[in-house]
Amino acid sequence: MSGTELKRTPFFKILIANRGEIALRIMRTARRLGYGVVAVYSDADRDALHVREADQAVRIGEAQPAQSYLRIDAIIAAAKTSGASAIHPGYGFLAENEDFAQACRDAGLVFIGPSPEAIRAMGNKAGAKDIMQKAGVPIVPGYQGADQSDATMLAEARKIGVPVMIKAVAGGGGRGMRLVTDAAAFPDALRNARSEAQGAFGDPAVILERAIVNPRHIEIQVFGDRYGNAIHLGERDCSVQRRHQKLIEEAPSPKVTPELRARMGAVAVAAVKSIGYEGAGTLEFLLDPGGEFYFMEMNTRLQVEHPVTEAVTGLDLVELQLRIAAGEPLGLRQEDVKFSGHAIEVRLCSEDANHDFMPQSGTMALWQMPDGVRVEHALQSGSEIPPFYDSMIAKIISHGADRSEARGRLICGLEQTAAFGVTTNQGFLISCLRHPGFAKGEATTAFIGNHRDELLAPRANANAEAALAALLLYVTNPHAPPWRSGRSLAATFPLTMRIDLGHGAHEVDIVRERDGGYAAAVDGSELRFEIDELGRDAIRFRTDGMMESARFLRDGDCLYVLHRGATIAVRDLTLAAPASAAAAGGDGKVRAAMNGRVVAVLVKPGEQVVAGQPVMTLEAMKMEHVHMAGVAGTVSSIDVAEGEQVTTGRIVVEIAAA
Repeated sequence: MSGTELKRTPFFKILIANRGEIALRIMRTARRLGYGVVAVYSDADRDALHVREADQAVRIGEAQPAQSYLRIDAIIAAAKTSGASAIHPGYGFLAENEDFAQACRDAGLVFIGPSPEAIRAMGNKAGAKDIMQKAGVPIVPGYQGADQSDATMLAEARKIGVPVMIKAVAGGGGRGMRLVTDAAAFPDALRNARSEAQGAFGDPAVILERAIVNPRHIEIQVFGDRYGNAIHLGERDCSVQRRHQKLIEEAPSPKVTPELRARMGAVAVAAVKSIGYEGAGTLEFLLDPGGEFYFMEMNTRLQVEHPVTEAVTGLDLVELQLRIAAGEPLGLRQEDVKFSGHAIEVRLCSEDANHDFMPQSGTMALWQMPDGVRVEHALQSGSEIPPFYDSMIAKIISHGADRSEARGRLICGLEQTAAFGVTTNQGFLISCLRHPGFAKGEATTAFIGNHRDELLAPRANANAEAALAALLLYVTNPHAPPWRSGRSLAATFPLTMRIDLGHGAHEVDIVRERDGGYAAAVDGSELRFEIDELGRDAIRFRTDGMMESARFLRDGDCLYVLHRGATIAVRDLTLAAPASAAAAGGDGKVRAAMNGRVVAVLVKPGEQVVAGQPVMTLEAMKMEHVHMAGVAGTVSSIDVAEGEQVTTGRIVVEIAAA
């Protein structure tokens, strides 16, 4: 292709219309290629790392930070003000919004992504399925009609039969998605899916699909340029999910053969060529146990899990995006794409796996990421985790010569990760990676559901953890005798400590022995400790002839410990008042389980309710959580209004017990 045939759209400064780790990821490649970078931020992100790292940063948000990054007019104005001539949308927010892509075009800005027409064609699940069906691509049977009335949706659901999946037409990431296994639950699931879709994407429309039992979630990475060239970069297996959101992704898939990869890749390339697709995109498929695959949707953007594809291909996907957006030809033929080794990514999320993956917000007191693996994040010690955005706070990616090596490196990296102050899913991810089913490459989308009890089982060494936690609370107390004081002839007396490790209280008797060591008695067993070294945030000790070490952080009556790859959050209850029924709502007061926004109040004052009845829906980190009545009785007061932001523990509904 000669230079005269190229349709260049040069740019020199890029505004990144996103936040967090993806904003930093895009900045890294943009700067390597010589571009200036501009950040945007909401009030909640005023001091965020992506703001401080940018050349310039423009404020775009106020009272509702989650909506700030959806303000097309403010983002376009920010680009004009800063002198940026191109906008990269990242993922989430406006990344798949055709109106945003059109607004960039109308403003004379280069949109680093596909055209508005391509987003319209493939970004809408219903429209994309129609295009694929006409192209002969197998699709999941379902309903994607324009009639969205309750009666029609219920009738179509009955035709499909259970299990049936409800999916938001716009967007993705598991929002606005519900699996219905009981026909009687369909109306409530439909209402909740619509509400979540409206809140996340501004569009309540949904489609229905027959739920494929025990499939694998396989996606094909594609790239196209404006000259009609298109390639695929192989597949990613994203089957390990909770709430229909991915937790672990890998490339290649353990169950995709070279022949199947060629078939799926050819389908994906043909699809993007048929609509003149430009930029990065991902076609998502369900692969059933018999080896048949069905098209689900297309994501017209860069994916969260793109690093695993970069690891096995050696390509920088953001660089490809920038070059294509500037008008360069793809420069790669399908035969040029080579795959090397295996890569696995986990999403480290601020959530409590032991409490239905409830999102967590707060201050990350200590944040230290591991060496030897790739980490994408935008945090540091002292960073605030706000309740307004997705719960993913980091991606940790390993690459090895084969799957076993990649899995081992990732487990090792997670074991070295120090994230203290906000509960994360770190331990749950390690449990998933260690599980025999995952190790054998057998995980389907049912993996977490089928093995939940095993993955969340209490650790076998709970007594040892309690003993170590009590010891650390004892020796870090400012009034404790110095640990270096050595042997003593003085009499020693046990100190009974009551601690909570998140799964019930333990009573531990700590004794400072005459030889300078410590004994900890818990639940009928006794462990002896000798401290070799005690620093501000680390301890080295010996027990039963074994020398070990642990990281820790003490914050008043709270203690965080990283030991043997597990992070333990401990509360010292020794001087605390006894727990009451209030925490479980047994006093008739329903309390917010997290920081979040009230999206629906489901009862009225004076209404009769039964225990377990939904009374309020709270949205946090892009997911909705229904709160239930703790007792049967009469609603005496509603203490919040829809749209109000509430903090953890706030009383939202009061019930006079029957």
